[in-house]
Amino acid sequence: MKKIIFTVLTLAVLTTSFMSCREQTEKEEVMQEMKDEGAEVKIKDDKIKMETEDKKVKITDDEIKTKEKS
Repeated sequence: MKKIIFTVLTLAVLTTSFMSCREQTEKEEVMQEMKDEGAEVKIKDDKIKMETEDKKVKITDDEIKTKEKS
């Protein structure tokens, strides 16, 4: 009986630890990076535009466009 309880508890701990370490999507990574750089954010319909002194990023449902400023 102890082995069954111990096995169930171990599986529960492993399951929750793997779920809590989820990976960020590419969109989330780009958004976080731009926020960290102090980007100006504009949200319009289904588009997100973020702009810093060095680059512009447009995020839509389908793609991420990055443009370096010169």
